[in-house]
Amino acid sequence: MPAPSEKLNKQLLFDLTGKVALITGASKGIGERMARGLAEFGAKVIISSRRQEAVDIVAEALQADGLEASGIACHVGHTDQLQALVQQTVDKYGGIDILINNAATNPVFGPIAESDGDVFDKIMNVNLKAPFLLSNLVHPIMKSRGGGSIINIASVEALKPSYGLGLYSVSKAALVMLTKNQAKEWGSDGIRSNAVCPGLVKTKFSAAIWQNDALLHQMEQHLPAGRMALPDEMAGLAVFLASEASSYCTGAVFTADGGHMIAG
Repeated sequence: MPAPSEKLNKQLLFDLTGKVALITGASKGIGERMARGLAEFGAKVIISSRRQEAVDIVAEALQADGLEASGIACHVGHTDQLQALVQQTVDKYGGIDILINNAATNPVFGPIAESDGDVFDKIMNVNLKAPFLLSNLVHPIMKSRGGGSIINIASVEALKPSYGLGLYSVSKAALVMLTKNQAKEWGSDGIRSNAVCPGLVKTKFSAAIWQNDALLHQMEQHLPAGRMALPDEMAGLAVFLASEASSYCTGAVFTADGGHMIAG
């Protein structure tokens, strides 16, 4: 990747004008807020999730604010749909510069000994195999454009497992290592790959935790920040990693966890 000029242009440091961003799991929660953040800094954003109606709602909301966005439905667990997603993105905007692998699933809570192969496959297919396949599809497109940024949304569970989330933790830990391998192998192509590990964020995905007052209180007492995060608080990190502001960051793991990793 080309080195930046010695004199930084502060106005352009986070500028994403002309860049094309593809974000999975972007119809709600962290993905939706990251999509808005990138669009507000000038990117053309593809909102992707399983249902076309859901992605259209988000895209239309961004468009109403004068931002560039389109919705493309895709179930990331199906290879043919991943291929179609990439092709439709290229057809729409001419290429891909930023990929955020955000879609994830966790259908079980409990000991790993009580899970089976079907559950294992479902979690790994969505949380690990899909980012692997989608990144591979996007790689030659980014390479032909002189580089790009891949942002894999992992979790603090990848770094410090909690009871009941064993298979989810395994999938996210593997995603962190996938990120490091992408960074190592694709750096010469101008492609950076970094992982983001959020902590407890108030989304539908984590509703079982924050809707339980006793459990939420226990967790918030444990955090140095003293509270859970809001989805908006993940957007700035996405803009940073997508932009030239992070031009020397690759293969890194960024936690946004309110201090979870340093708590006793």
